[in-house]
Amino acid sequence: MSRSACAAVATMAALLSAPAFAQSIAITGATLAIGDGSEPIQNGTVVITGGKVVAAGAGVAVPAGAKTVDASGKWVTPGLVSGYSRVGLVEVPGVKQTNDTRARSPFSAAIDVAPAINPLANPIAVSRTAGITRAVVVPATGVGIFAGQGAVVDLGADLNPITKARAFQYVEMGESGAEDAGGSRAAAILTFKTMLREAQDYAKAPASYDGRSRDALLNRVDAEALVPVVTGAMPLMIHAESARDIVSVLALRQDFPALKLILAGAAEGWMVATQIAAAKVPVIAGGLDDLPSSFEKLAATQSNVGRMVKAGVAVSMGLMDRDEGLQLRLATQQAGNMVALNKVPGATGLSWGQALRTITSAPAEAMGLGDRIGSLKAGKAGDVVIWDGDPLEMTSAPVAVWIDGVQQPIENRQTKLRDRYATPTEGAMPKAYEW
Repeated sequence: MSRSACAAVATMAALLSAPAFAQSIAITGATLAIGDGSEPIQNGTVVITGGKVVAAGAGVAVPAGAKTVDASGKWVTPGLVSGYSRVGLVEVPGVKQTNDTRARSPFSAAIDVAPAINPLANPIAVSRTAGITRAVVVPATGVGIFAGQGAVVDLGADLNPITKARAFQYVEMGESGAEDAGGSRAAAILTFKTMLREAQDYAKAPASYDGRSRDALLNRVDAEALVPVVTGAMPLMIHAESARDIVSVLALRQDFPALKLILAGAAEGWMVATQIAAAKVPVIAGGLDDLPSSFEKLAATQSNVGRMVKAGVAVSMGLMDRDEGLQLRLATQQAGNMVALNKVPGATGLSWGQALRTITSAPAEAMGLGDRIGSLKAGKAGDVVIWDGDPLEMTSAPVAVWIDGVQQPIENRQTKLRDRYATPTEGAMPKAYEW
C-alpha cells in the first residue's frame, strides 16, 4: 500500500473512532458574543454539557467537574454558519472527478446532494480552521431550472456531516434561470409554474401520474420531490438578483400561496426591501457584492445588506459566485465589512452584533434550524469558537473550535505546508524534488 493510501486509512480510522461528546466544558473570562444580534458581553462564560450549550453570559457559574478553559483576553462566538456554499461537493473545481456540484441527468428536483458531500474534502478542514462549523450546501443546476435538494452540514472531523438532508429545494431564476429555461425570463417563469402544477397533479393522484407524456416536464421522481414544495413542507430557495426578478419571485405566491420562499442573491434587494419584508421572506445575500458585475446587478451596492436589515428583512450572508465551494472563510470579511460601512459617509452598515448574526443565527433560522444551531443560547448545539481577537477583524483567527461539544482539529493541509516550509533547513529534498 502506498504512503498516501496508508495516511488516508489512518485518517479515516481516527475519524470513525471520534467520540460522540466530550466532557462538560466551561469557557471563561471571554469577550462573549451570543450570536442573536446582541452586542458582546465582557467577562462572559459558556458552559457546554452533553454536546449542547447549557448557559452563556456574564456571571454564569462553572459546574463542578467541568473542564475549564481560560479565554481571558480572547473572544468567544458561536460557530459560524455559511448561508450559501458548495463545500464538500467540490475539491478542485476544474477536476470533474472531484466536482459534484451539478448533474446533467434525467433528474432535477429529486437530486439529493447529501450522499455526495465529502467530509474528507480539504475545503472542509480549511473552513473549520476559519471558525465555520455549519454550512448550507446548495446544488447547481445541470439541465433545467431546478437543481435539487440542498443540505445543512456540520464541518466536524468525522464521517457524519449531515445536520439536515433535503433541507430545501433550489431553483434558478433571473439570468441563469432564463438560460436554463431556453433563453428568456418568461420561459423560466412558465416552466416553473408548469412544473409546480404537475407536482400538484402528482400529489392529487400519484398512481395516475406517469410523467411520460409528450407534454410532461417532470418525470415521476421529480414530481414527487416537488410535492413538499407546493405544500409548504419544504422551503424553496430561489436565486434572483435584480429587483424586477425579486418582485416576480414574490408574485409566485399568488398562484402557489403555500410556497415557503427563501431568496438567494438579491444584489438589488435594497430597491424592493419593503416588499421583501412585507412578504416575510428571508434573504441570503453575498455581502461582498459592490459592483455591477452583470446586468442583473447594475444597482449592486455593499450597503445592500444594511438597507435590507433596516427595512426589516431577515438577512443572512453566504458566498455567491465567489469560490463558494472553497472560500467559506470569507464570512468574517463579509460581516466585518458591514460594520466598517458605518464609517463611510452615505453608506448603510450593521452594528457588530447584527453583522455577527448574519453569519450565525440568521442562516440557521432561514433553514428552520434556529432552535438547534446558530447561537449560544441554552439548548443549542455546542458549536463554539475561541478567537485571538475580534472575529470580524481580518487579523484575528480561531484558537479553538468545538462542534457539538467536541473539540476539533484546527489544522489543515495548508497550515501543515506553512509550518513545514516556514523555516527551511538544510537536509534532503522532499521526494517530489528528487531527480
